[in-house]
Amino acid sequence: MIESNLASLESSGTGWAPFNGSKGTHRLGELDLAFLSAYSIGMYFAGHVGDRIDLRLFLVFGMVGSGLLTIIFGLGYWLNVHWLGYFVGVQILCGLFQSIGWPCVVAVVGNWFGKAKRGLIMGIWTSHTSVGNIIGSVVASGVLEYGWGWSFVVPGVLVILFGVLVFLFLVVNPEDIGFETPGKEIEMDVEVNGLENLEKVESEEAGLLGEEDLGSTAAIGFLEAWRLPGVAPFAFCLFFSKLVAYTFLYWLPFYISHTDVAGVHLSHKTAGILSTVFDIGGVFGGVLAGLISDMIEARAVTSMVFLLLSIPALVLYRVYGSVSMLLNNSLMFLSGLLVNGPYALITTAVAADLGTQDLIKGNSRALATVSAIIDGTGSVGAAVGPLLAGYISTRGWNSVFLMLIVSIFLASLFLIRVVKTEIKGMLNDGKWLSNNPTAQ
Repeated sequence: MIESNLASLESSGTGWAPFNGSKGTHRLGELDLAFLSAYSIGMYFAGHVGDRIDLRLFLVFGMVGSGLLTIIFGLGYWLNVHWLGYFVGVQILCGLFQSIGWPCVVAVVGNWFGKAKRGLIMGIWTSHTSVGNIIGSVVASGVLEYGWGWSFVVPGVLVILFGVLVFLFLVVNPEDIGFETPGKEIEMDVEVNGLENLEKVESEEAGLLGEEDLGSTAAIGFLEAWRLPGVAPFAFCLFFSKLVAYTFLYWLPFYISHTDVAGVHLSHKTAGILSTVFDIGGVFGGVLAGLISDMIEARAVTSMVFLLLSIPALVLYRVYGSVSMLLNNSLMFLSGLLVNGPYALITTAVAADLGTQDLIKGNSRALATVSAIIDGTGSVGAAVGPLLAGYISTRGWNSVFLMLIVSIFLASLFLIRVVKTEIKGMLNDGKWLSNNPTAQ
């Protein structure tokens, strides 16, 4: 939710120095870069630490720190601060604190749910990111008329309050309250496919981690997690996928307010509220991608299909989005569904699958580390996207959309090898034929 409130400063139209003038969009892009760079760097360390300490306390620490720094950013309005270094410095610290959140929450949800329905469950769960963006945009837009500072103070207070609730009620592991751990994929593989198949997979991949004890409950190392099968391709895919998603997150209100819809120039407040349609589409996209990936048991295939379909969706939105409000909303919803679908799937179910794969014998002590690697790499792209948009937008919005389309295409390229492996595995196991009778 806090990440989206930067849009209020971008679309406030108040001319607040140093974000006014011809270089204003550049300064805003640099502000986004400062936050997201710190967020991505902090993510790598947060995941490493999260696998080694109490996730509940670590998560609360991050939430309270994020809330306080968001409030401090907003105080710049009442303190009449016009020094760029102040805003950049606060955003860097805020990015570091916010980076604690994602690897921790993915690890907690991964602890509670097994792999069978993980795509759907996490697709529903990850809708909280889009819901947070929607609430953040509505809250920021709703209080913007009282001064842009309120667009940061109010969300900051809300984050602290919810941090208190997390401290009081979050249960990290099912065992903590007497429940059994969800079905272990290793045991299921042994029962269904036979011990010889499992041993074959381990013998082919064990060299990636050397001679260490794969069954150890000790937290896995950072470099060792990078070498796990599938981690690097999905991480770099998310780099470009998240670049697109975050460019929309930060710049869509600004774009809408500077583009006539049906010949009408929308206010900054209306543009901020209207931009939430993209996030609403993202909610449905995350759930749909998770459901489909569970049904066909192929996360990479699902992600690539969504990515490739999002290319014509973005073209249509840019070309026809200004024709009417109905068409604008419909194409914005479709774009959000297709862009955020693979982004949501990769940062949740894929990360959880890779962090509990057979090679490490379902060791949940790798979950936060793997999640941090994937989302941390994606966050680097999230930092680059808004920055590029700030510079490229001065050449026209067609150039920005071209950048987004190229990024989506590159994201899909990183999945080609994984997609081939998934399809080959489905054909060998007969799953594709069983799920598609017409292909027999």
